[in-house]
Amino acid sequence: MERNQIPVVTINDTTLRDGEQSPGVAFNTEEKLAIALNLESVGVQELEIGVPAMGEAEQETMSVIAASLTRAKTMGWCRMTDQDLNSASGLGLDWVDVSIPVSKQQIRSKLGFDSDKAYFAHGERYLKQAVELGVDVCVGMEDASRADLDFMLRLTELAQECGAKRVRFADTVGILDGDKTRSYISSLRANTDLQIEMHAHNDLGLATANTLAAIDAGATSINTTVVGLGERAGNAALEEVAVALSVLNKGFTGIDLQALPQLCQLVQNASGRPEWLQKAIVGGSVFTHESGVHVDGLMKDSNNYQGFSPELVGRQHEFVLGKHSGLKAIRAVYQNLGVHLSTAQCEQLRLELRHWSERYKCMPTTDDLFKLVQGNAA
Repeated sequence: MERNQIPVVTINDTTLRDGEQSPGVAFNTEEKLAIALNLESVGVQELEIGVPAMGEAEQETMSVIAASLTRAKTMGWCRMTDQDLNSASGLGLDWVDVSIPVSKQQIRSKLGFDSDKAYFAHGERYLKQAVELGVDVCVGMEDASRADLDFMLRLTELAQECGAKRVRFADTVGILDGDKTRSYISSLRANTDLQIEMHAHNDLGLATANTLAAIDAGATSINTTVVGLGERAGNAALEEVAVALSVLNKGFTGIDLQALPQLCQLVQNASGRPEWLQKAIVGGSVFTHESGVHVDGLMKDSNNYQGFSPELVGRQHEFVLGKHSGLKAIRAVYQNLGVHLSTAQCEQLRLELRHWSERYKCMPTTDDLFKLVQGNAA
């Protein structure tokens, strides 16, 4: 499919803001800068780099990042308060996301407003103040997935009147599915000329799917985090969304997909989070095969058991031995180690591998394989 047949999607990565809000995750300035530069180098167009209201140290880090990037745009996250907006001034930001709850639940319990008049007067004041900062303004509609559509349309209209350029639809508690996401975003798209950004949380494991549904429905930008960092179950993962958009021909992001594993490793190291072996796209085991049926199929034709080539993200298939290995896999793996086995030896090793795997519950190393084959020489 030609590029002009699919939408161009802006990725606004929020690893340095929402991702860092993961419990126990705290990046220092050097780590934040390294992550920001790496995000830019792989082709991410926009970075949400922090919360200015956190104080001088956060502001200084944000200023360093903004001054160091040469292509990617930067965004700061603010509430609709004087303190937040004043703290975002003079940092070299390109955007501010001005967040405000839009569900009755949060409007009443967080903001304390009991009338629409007071709410919209508050919104108008701070939207105008944000625009006066001289940066592009995104209106972050917090808890949008539990909000009334007509109410959000009123806020969107106000945002446009005040000079904002984008609205962010936030599934703050991660309760949407694809159908509901399409319905919300389609309705917003039909009623505004503003850019629409999707912010998906992964509480039901649907963040990536809902992000793709939003693009289908007309969203122009999306929030992601590297390896899906974020509150609770996290956010839509950058590597999942970028690869899915490419493989499924749903959008063009300009992301260098082969550079994603290195980026993810950088963020995992800085976050102190252990690697999840079966994490989509970048997990250590996602292109590793043990099952005899699958290995046999892959050896005949890799398309038998792959939805996309691992080379797309700079990786390759790997065969390992274990409880479910067949004779062909055993012979092939040992041949790569320079050991040529008879059928009888393969049969014996298959039995020994089953017992070994149940006992040690891991993949055997090269040393383990040599130890297993000792004593089975023809």
